[in-house]
Amino acid sequence: MTPFAIAGVQMHIAATHENVTAMAHKIEQVAARFPWVQMVVFSELAAFGPLPSNHPENLDATLETFKNLARQYQIWLLPGTLFMRRADGKLYNVAPVIDPSGTVVAEYAKMFPFTPYEAGVEAGREFCVFDVPDVGRFGLSICYDIWFPETTRQLAAMGAEVLLHPVLTGTIDRDIELAIAQSTAAMFQCYIFDINGLAGGGTGRSCVVDPGGIVLYQAAGQDEIIPVEVDLALVRRQRAVGIRGLGQTLKSFRDHRHEFPVYGYEGFDDTYLQSLGPLEMQPKNSKAGIDAPPPAAIMPLAGNEPAPAPAPADGVVPLIIEGGG
Repeated sequence: MTPFAIAGVQMHIAATHENVTAMAHKIEQVAARFPWVQMVVFSELAAFGPLPSNHPENLDATLETFKNLARQYQIWLLPGTLFMRRADGKLYNVAPVIDPSGTVVAEYAKMFPFTPYEAGVEAGREFCVFDVPDVGRFGLSICYDIWFPETTRQLAAMGAEVLLHPVLTGTIDRDIELAIAQSTAAMFQCYIFDINGLAGGGTGRSCVVDPGGIVLYQAAGQDEIIPVEVDLALVRRQRAVGIRGLGQTLKSFRDHRHEFPVYGYEGFDDTYLQSLGPLEMQPKNSKAGIDAPPPAAIMPLAGNEPAPAPAPADGVVPLIIEGGG
């Protein structure tokens, strides 16, 4: 085992002014209270809050501050995420990773912006893993990404042993998100650091889950520093022999080369998915889905098309009963 300690920082996030100064104070606290910590992870959009208008167009000074902090305290730093306008002119929700030398070694743009609420944010296209030398491989995922298991499956197939997952969840589905984090850790046998903010940055309840799906710690609703030492030998052992010596899910997926038609965008019949309607924020008094027909009526299975009504036999008059009222 090569010990490696990660601290998640759950803190109050202001929505209308910068939080970089407060983040620097938190890093200082981590260094003072937990000098053995080697990586610090903040929540999604921690630096400037959830409003794109509050994020500066030029982030050079902000990134330089974070680089200096990583260098000063000799830590790996994931400072949450930032709204970044890239060379294509589009806005992305981006997580930078900074090593102890102050170098940005990786950047990941959120693949599934929380549409329609996260309007105007472009979806990223590239998966991101990075290595901590002599320790192991880490993968990046941001908030809503984890609701799509394909994202974590890809990262696990690329060797990710720890999933760093900054989130900004201030809604009533946080309990569901926690269940997803726990099940994702078990499905892909990896550690998950699911770090939420407070106030303008979320409702807290950050959690750390081990590769067996066991919740090592779940925060409440106040500022917390969550230092956890990970054992990546446990990841490798469980991926080799299965959780509790049972399910070896990565190897089962590897050895069963199924082609899933839903991913064949060119030839897949998405009639049913299209019937769900547009991806939009629902207005008041919406009736969407209330009187929706069942799948069989929208997309009959081959051979199960409704049969025509049989014609009456000669000389037989069909009995018709009309409803009253």
